[in-house]
Amino acid sequence: MAEVVVVGSGPNGLAAAVIAARAGLSVRVLEAQEQPGGGSRTAELTLPGFHHDVCAGAHPMALASPFFRAFDLAAHGVELLAPTVSYAHPLDGGVAGLAWRNLESTVADLGRDGPAWRSLFAPLVEHWPAVVELAMSDLRHPPLNVPTGVRFGLRVLEQASPLWNNRFHEDVAPAMLTGVATHAITQPRAIPAVGAGLLLGTLAHAGGWVIPRGGSQAIPDALIAELERLGGEVVTGHRVDDFAELATARAVLFDTSPAELLRIAGDRLPERYRNSLGRFRYGGAACKVDFALSGPVPWTAPGADLAGTLHLIGTRAEAMRAEKQIAAGRFADRPYVLAIQPGVVDSTRAPEGKHTFYTYAHVPNGSDRDITEDVIAQVERFAPGFRDLILAKHVRPAAFMPAHNANYIGGDISAGAMTLRQTVFRPLARWNPYATPIPGTYLCSSSTSPGPGVHGMSGLHATHHMLRTRFGIVTDPLDLLRGEKPAYR
Repeated sequence: MAEVVVVGSGPNGLAAAVIAARAGLSVRVLEAQEQPGGGSRTAELTLPGFHHDVCAGAHPMALASPFFRAFDLAAHGVELLAPTVSYAHPLDGGVAGLAWRNLESTVADLGRDGPAWRSLFAPLVEHWPAVVELAMSDLRHPPLNVPTGVRFGLRVLEQASPLWNNRFHEDVAPAMLTGVATHAITQPRAIPAVGAGLLLGTLAHAGGWVIPRGGSQAIPDALIAELERLGGEVVTGHRVDDFAELATARAVLFDTSPAELLRIAGDRLPERYRNSLGRFRYGGAACKVDFALSGPVPWTAPGADLAGTLHLIGTRAEAMRAEKQIAAGRFADRPYVLAIQPGVVDSTRAPEGKHTFYTYAHVPNGSDRDITEDVIAQVERFAPGFRDLILAKHVRPAAFMPAHNANYIGGDISAGAMTLRQTVFRPLARWNPYATPIPGTYLCSSSTSPGPGVHGMSGLHATHHMLRTRFGIVTDPLDLLRGEKPAYR
């Protein structure tokens, strides 16, 4: 048995594995699925030659997260392609809010609300590394950058309060901001959603929402190649059912949901800890619908054809209403649909002249309903004629999400409800949220701080604790990634 075993091969698990291997430890990753990568896999879901991302499709944090900046995806052969427009938010009437990579281009497009958009985002864009370091911390030891914390915090409080409309005069800018916040699959005015929206909105103008050439699979493939170069291994098709098979490892990291940790570790965990994990809440879910298209989507709004990502919901009020219905366990009259069209920058995703089109729509947790027609109707609303381009489609209702990723309980792709409590205390109210009561056993998934996203930081934080407490290695994991040798206390 290796010194370190990682259960699950999502980005956080692979981040933990690479850091441990860089520290000179022997590492084995055990993955239940036949294809590694967790939420960053790519597959031909519709027709041969059409390469669809199974979950995550656009990756702002691939450029921005401290882990990936230190790992350097480009140096490991991953080509990150940045659309000219990071995201678009169409509204009825053939107009769309466009988040250009260049902030001033966005400001110019927004007309009367342009100065308000600049005042909201310019200070964050100027200091984006500090914003990311704050948001991607373990939330117990945030970096001591007071000005950035104040800038970010004041904007969160404004947009999470009744003041959220005060700075805007028209419909486009507030719809854009709400569309980004709704990524969190919770009420867009909730503090966690606003925080996520401001972070993602900042990155839209600081490097962009990049798309990996060939598909998201390029990211885990690069991590696996580095792990194997360092002597580690990834074993696929290996479902762990009993903690006993892991007991000889000096350290075990679970890139899993709390529910999976409970299933595997069971009575080895103290009753109080088991009960606390059992109360961890899972939130709103996603129904994923992928399309193979005979041509590009015929968006009515100019500029929408340049965007890698689109938020299809309409006005701020519509987004609020839709998410309120989901939170109440009902289907939205018109669902929030997130769409990605990788073909705007990556011609390898489909045969020549054709396109892949990725969508997911927010639905109640555990829903087994196929809402393909609702998704098509929402796309047609902003791109009449879309239906005529469909060559094939593939749908995965929320209830079937765990079959391809056990972390997505009931289709919750955030691996835990994005409530305020479960953002600050994720998964539990403990000073060290990564360590479990079993010595040498850690949780490192998106169910821990800093939460969902392809950033590797949950894996980094958990591994930092593991290296120090189990192996006496005190070197900063980021320095290990940059080639520094491990130092022991």
